[in-house]
Amino acid sequence: MKRRASHTQTYPWHEGNAFEILKDGEAFYPAMLAAINQARHTILFEFYLMESGVISDRFIDALLAAAERGVRVYVLLDDMGSSLLKPADRRRLQHHHLQLYIYNPIHWRKVLANMYRDHRKQLTIDGQLTFTGGMGISDLFSKEIKATEAWRETALAIRGPVVGDWQQAFVENWQHWHDQELCLPPAQTTPQNLPMRGRVVMTIGGQQQALKHSLIQAVRSAQRRIWITTAYFLPSRKLRRELRRADQRGVDVRLLLPGAKTDHPASRYVGRRFYHRLLRDGVRIFEYQPRFLHVKQAICDDWVSIGSANYDRWSMRLSLEANQEIDDVRVSQQACELFLEDIAESEEILFAHWLQRPLHQRLQEVFWGWIDHLLESLHHWRKLERRNPFRRRPPP
Repeated sequence: MKRRASHTQTYPWHEGNAFEILKDGEAFYPAMLAAINQARHTILFEFYLMESGVISDRFIDALLAAAERGVRVYVLLDDMGSSLLKPADRRRLQHHHLQLYIYNPIHWRKVLANMYRDHRKQLTIDGQLTFTGGMGISDLFSKEIKATEAWRETALAIRGPVVGDWQQAFVENWQHWHDQELCLPPAQTTPQNLPMRGRVVMTIGGQQQALKHSLIQAVRSAQRRIWITTAYFLPSRKLRRELRRADQRGVDVRLLLPGAKTDHPASRYVGRRFYHRLLRDGVRIFEYQPRFLHVKQAICDDWVSIGSANYDRWSMRLSLEANQEIDDVRVSQQACELFLEDIAESEEILFAHWLQRPLHQRLQEVFWGWIDHLLESLHHWRKLERRNPFRRRPPP
């Protein structure tokens, strides 16, 4: 019997990469579809969110066309995240030249194990180009379809040696669930003209939280700025403490969070209960106003992290996550420019105004904070970790 792949969490730093930040669906969807249409050998397609609609039809058509011309196509979807993908669309993906796997199918007998999800977002083409970020394959991210209601999102196009690590991360995840070994051509990791430094960092639910530790270290080391954008603000106690300490030593600490337009209002109220102490200690908090802010990005000086992780404790405990970390002044400048563009469309929460917020908001924060605390208390995390599908031994 073959040994299944081990799960690396932090890959080494590589020089010689090229990173391009893509703002919103009108930038990243055409680039991703063009890459699929130009694929010659392999397509690795791993997404949490995939819903039936115009955008998913375009991607399914492109994947099937690639499979028909002989490209090896591997599709890995999360069962919960793809729950709104119609059965007819799933059947279309069951093409004889395309391999589809559904991650951790939901079943009532699994109980707590159903909570483990594959939240990663990755499209890797021919071992040469990777796209990652917070996006899903859904009309929700398309201004063409949703106009002013399209979710605000950021993605990365990646070339260079780190693409090999993205490919390896997919292989490790795929082979955990398949007895047949996935043999791919070596990634074409030719160093790029722009010698940008980067590494891939992942979190595997219930195990060591490399993404969280990496962010904490970046926050501790920051001297000039810590600008974090996240769709769901449920930070650990340690991260909150380090943000306050950074502000006290003179670092410009800003949090860019969703405003009233969100897909999970309860999560927003839970996160808002942390505002008081952060604002009191000088951390600046902004809430994005035009549409739902779904970006997952952290900037600490010239260090940038973009990917699937929201930096909330639930995500870190229960999900497969993967981020691209970059140490490059050019990328950080571009990320900062986009951050400031979003800040210009946001409302800053001032401490004096926060103290005067309406009673009904306070009650919502207390209620949902109590629910969050109750869930935290009721979950037996050691028992939950034993149900982690990544802890299963392979069958004999």
